[in-house]
Amino acid sequence: MAIGKSTFKVIACRFNYGRILAYGIMSFVIVLWASLPVAQGSNQALWLTIDGAIGPATHDYLKRSFGKAIEKDAQVIIIQIDTPGGLDASMRDIIRNIIASPVPVLSFVSPSGARAASAGTYILYASHIAAMAPATNLGAATPVQITGFPGGDGNDKDPESGDDKEPALRDPLTSKIVNDAVAYIRGLAQMRGRNADWAERAVREGVSLTAEEALAENVIDIIATSIPDLLSKTDGLTVNVLGQEKMLSTENMTVQRLEQDWRTRLLAIITDPNVAYILMLLGIYALIFEFSNPGTIFSGVVGAVCLLLALFAFQVLPINYAGLALIVLGIAFMLGEVFVPSFGALGIGGVIAFVIGSVMLLDTGVPGYGVSVPLIATFALLSAVFFMLILGMAIKARQRPVVSGKEQLIGGIGEVLEDFDSRGWVRIHGERWEAQSSEPLKQGQKVCVTATNNLLLVVEPYANQLKQTKEG
Repeated sequence: MAIGKSTFKVIACRFNYGRILAYGIMSFVIVLWASLPVAQGSNQALWLTIDGAIGPATHDYLKRSFGKAIEKDAQVIIIQIDTPGGLDASMRDIIRNIIASPVPVLSFVSPSGARAASAGTYILYASHIAAMAPATNLGAATPVQITGFPGGDGNDKDPESGDDKEPALRDPLTSKIVNDAVAYIRGLAQMRGRNADWAERAVREGVSLTAEEALAENVIDIIATSIPDLLSKTDGLTVNVLGQEKMLSTENMTVQRLEQDWRTRLLAIITDPNVAYILMLLGIYALIFEFSNPGTIFSGVVGAVCLLLALFAFQVLPINYAGLALIVLGIAFMLGEVFVPSFGALGIGGVIAFVIGSVMLLDTGVPGYGVSVPLIATFALLSAVFFMLILGMAIKARQRPVVSGKEQLIGGIGEVLEDFDSRGWVRIHGERWEAQSSEPLKQGQKVCVTATNNLLLVVEPYANQLKQTKEG
């Protein structure tokens, strides 16, 4: 079968169009594929901040930020540190997140004048890269809880040399805490290839180092003046991430700062010891008011919400339950003073228990994680005044005879306005009332109210009331 030239031309034309279309689709896919890493932020660093005492809010902020770093495909996480320390539990949670992070973590003590004391030193040791700005310091990693523990002999001097005893030798409980902290920080140092011996001294002796000294002692890896300088100096370094060696490529990397959101700020407010303490007392007092005046509703709702928020805060804070029990006992004693004539014994004892319990409640020794002494004194004074004066006066007032309303008419003395046999009108307390009597009454006769029936008073001659009183 013969095929004409026109047929060949049509076939060739269609083939050329198909090839052009295929090339176009392939080119579009290649361009789109090449642009995806840029859109996902493959050359991006996420900048986080630890500023102030480390607590549950700090851990929550860092934990969620690490998740966002993975979602954004960030190449490194930068944690800018300036902290006096913090809670041990929160610090360990943060370190667990750093160790388990698939994204390298660069901890940077900055700006100049900042510090990574106590818990900050542990975080610095746990990070893949540890850096400091000039005029910063780290160290003083002795657990603060070892101060004030009972069980020691009360003598902090070595009997042989006369020198101060090492903190770990003062009592068995202190020894356990210090040895646990030493093992923990030495493990972090060995994992990151840093100076483990100095880390142990930072725990046992509470020593500190400047940035230059820390670099010389192999405690940190880099001294940088700024975050761009830090990224420039870490470019090409190799770090161990989840057991695999990874070379950092941080030159000309874009930096995205991730600020604390409303949830973190709210959690920080609620877990502030002073705020939690106030919420607890407001909750208790509001519920006491609700129980003493059923039906108020508003005070019950406020009390329940405040108490639940306080309990949430105490769940994540290292509270002393003996202190909490003393606070509740103190409030019960002050409340008991209102009902029991103890001549002030219950009230004074309640105030003392309240103050001691408040001091013990969050006595962690961590900067920023203790209840303010002036706040304790203020609430102790207000509680004593509230329970022993105001509440006492309110209860005594309830025990007095009724002086208003329909109930105060019972026993009242009135005067008959006109003669009547069974029903008529009387004046009592300057008011005109309809009255009912079982005896005939004369105008001007004195009567006594014995009962009420809606707006009708039941009366009897006042002479009968006097006679019954004398016979009784």
